[in-house]
Amino acid sequence: MNDAAESRQMGWRDKPPPERAWRGRQGRTRKAIVAEQDRAAGGREGRYVKRKDGDYALASITLKLLPRTRRIRAYLRWSEDGRSPALYVGEVDHLTRAANLEQAWRIAKDRGLVGERPLPEGSWASSPATRSTMRGNRGRDTAPELRIRSLLHREGLRYRVSARPLPGVRRTADLVFTRARVAVFVDGCFWHGCPDHCRPARTNSDFWRAKIDGNRARDAQTDQFLAEAGWRAIRIWEHEDPVQAAGRIAAVVRDFAARDDHNVP
Repeated sequence: MNDAAESRQMGWRDKPPPERAWRGRQGRTRKAIVAEQDRAAGGREGRYVKRKDGDYALASITLKLLPRTRRIRAYLRWSEDGRSPALYVGEVDHLTRAANLEQAWRIAKDRGLVGERPLPEGSWASSPATRSTMRGNRGRDTAPELRIRSLLHREGLRYRVSARPLPGVRRTADLVFTRARVAVFVDGCFWHGCPDHCRPARTNSDFWRAKIDGNRARDAQTDQFLAEAGWRAIRIWEHEDPVQAAGRIAAVVRDFAARDDHNVP
């Protein structure tokens, strides 16, 4: 314990440490609690503990004040066999909960109690962090999608979300305007090979090149299927301005609807 910590602990002999040093704010959501642990650990991938069965579980740090000694102790907790074991990590001595959580995670890592979860055999990812990031990418309800949907709804347009335009064809569009026969796809720059923002991967480059090329070929085939069935496919890159994208979609939808009203081929 350094001199500053010893000075703080000396002060705690006369009175307990402030609650902000160990107690979490009341009323926090589960999402906020998870984010707090991730920040303190320097990322979620470093929060794994090996269970008795050889598998890995995501762990958290809990802080407990011992009233008698007025010391703050840190414990590692995780889920195993329907229980929540607690493993003593060490004492922490900062004046804020955030700093004490960070200190506790450092101790746990230095003692080899936690670390990264090994990659599954044959995994395509180059590291646990890469695998976590890729698996966490949303397939729907991304920020660009939500913004475009909001703008179109404000314009009075109605649509189906994450639906298949063509019966029997397993291709899902982000927005489907059934009456106007318009299908909208909001494509991620990496996954669909954006010419402006997609950069070649430095690791597993052959795998990722084949993956992206396959996605692009599938996109082209999907557009062809829709065109043959009398539909119009609109593709929006995730980097595009949502206002301009929504305007382009609205113009096409209204044009197709007007043509249908007047039976224009």
